[in-house]
Amino acid sequence: MLSGGNVDPVLMQRVLRHGMAAQGRYLAVRLRLTDRPGALATLLGVLSVVDANVLDVSHVRTDPRLGLTEAEVELHLETKGPAHCAEVGQALREAGYTVMG
Repeated sequence: MLSGGNVDPVLMQRVLRHGMAAQGRYLAVRLRLTDRPGALATLLGVLSVVDANVLDVSHVRTDPRLGLTEAEVELHLETKGPAHCAEVGQALREAGYTVMG
């Protein structure tokens, strides 16, 4: 049982994210992009147009699996539901991104 006195903030965050994922309102995507100035901003602009709320960004440039001009980005997004998740994926593909997961 949860009450005001024994609520663990980390546990609550996990519960909220689990609930969002169960409702199709949480989307995690991983993709590669060219490592150049403005590439991440361009990607975020695509997400802004489709009204996806970025919760977290991981931007990796030094993984040995990446080419010299590549970066890998993992995004955790808040969406409006399953149809919106599909819309986000479609917008990314139309913008030329290959979503890896």
